[in-house]
Amino acid sequence: MRSKKTLEVSQKQCAAFIAAVRNSKRIDGLTHGFYRYPARFSPQFAAAAIRCFTKPGDVVLDPYMGGGTTIVEALASGRRAIGNDLNALAVFVARVKTCMLNHTDIDALRSWGLCIPPKINFRHFVRPNVIPSDERIIRNLGLYRSRYLKKGIALALGTIEELPTKKCRDFARCAILHVAQLALDGKRTRTSLIEFRSMLSLRTENMLNESMNFSQATLDLAQFDSPCHLYEGDAQKLPLRPVFSEQGQKADVVITSPPYPGVHILYHRWQVDGRKETAAPYWIAACQDGEGAAYYNFGERKQSGLRTYFDTATKTFRAVRTVMKEGACLIQLVAFSDPDTQLPQYLDTLEQANLEEVFLDHQTGERHEKRIWRDVPNRKWHAISKGVTSGAREVVLIHRAV
Repeated sequence: MRSKKTLEVSQKQCAAFIAAVRNSKRIDGLTHGFYRYPARFSPQFAAAAIRCFTKPGDVVLDPYMGGGTTIVEALASGRRAIGNDLNALAVFVARVKTCMLNHTDIDALRSWGLCIPPKINFRHFVRPNVIPSDERIIRNLGLYRSRYLKKGIALALGTIEELPTKKCRDFARCAILHVAQLALDGKRTRTSLIEFRSMLSLRTENMLNESMNFSQATLDLAQFDSPCHLYEGDAQKLPLRPVFSEQGQKADVVITSPPYPGVHILYHRWQVDGRKETAAPYWIAACQDGEGAAYYNFGERKQSGLRTYFDTATKTFRAVRTVMKEGACLIQLVAFSDPDTQLPQYLDTLEQANLEEVFLDHQTGERHEKRIWRDVPNRKWHAISKGVTSGAREVVLIHRAV
């Protein structure tokens, strides 16, 4: 007889879900390539979890949505989606990924992408106020590999005011953001201005095609007035958000990847010229960034016992539980700097939030494993140089609201 803590999922669904968890394919498809948000999980994982734990029309919540992978996949699967994140940059990227462009928007952006290369020229002047006066935001962009592109980015940003709507301007900002990230973040070689111009023109066209594919995939959502809600702020405030407090909605499933305990991830910075940090993405996206790394990671990773991390996690998961339907599942992908001590404490945190761990009935090889682990694929070169660390292993945790 099956344990009450075993989920009733078909073997076919279970096998498909496990295969998706361990999929190492590079992230692409729909609008997922608009920006490489740190520690994002694969669309295959999100899509498989949605198919396994929901039905069309259900509400999918991601309280730590990052770049919006879960949100994009939920909408493309005919589900309603609610996303939240502390990081203004994450919310900006998710909004652009899920925006619906009309024919006028597409024509305007296509024309912008074709006409922009000649306007990015060192002989041209940068428009007033395009480069921020606060040097902290563009810190380290004056270094050798970065300074050639700083003016190019500023010139590109100066052209977006020609676009007719805020939706178009945000889309163009995201195109510049993505190409600047490819050109600067973690690069060991210098990207020339000519390469930057060419990449921006080509990437804008590709993003438009991807956006149209996404819009086509979400046609079934026309029956809903507001199929997508995105919020910026602490997940503790979720119960106060209008979609929950006023409209009375509850999540049928939560699919997410919270900050990892003790694992250093830069959600709010790029690394340029020998891994020196810059807040340039906030300049490009016109977002506010007034916090340090500890804020975005639930606490300082070197703090003894990670007290702040677990205190914050307890509060946010309690808030998440209040907006879940009774019996709804929370599926998350998480890693630990010290799994032996941190995993039990993390599970205790979830139990305090009235979330009970449950398991898929699956067989791996000749061993019956309760949890599904995977190696993090496609790690950056500087992470690989450190070898296999605890943070390079992720586990899927499944909990049920009780």
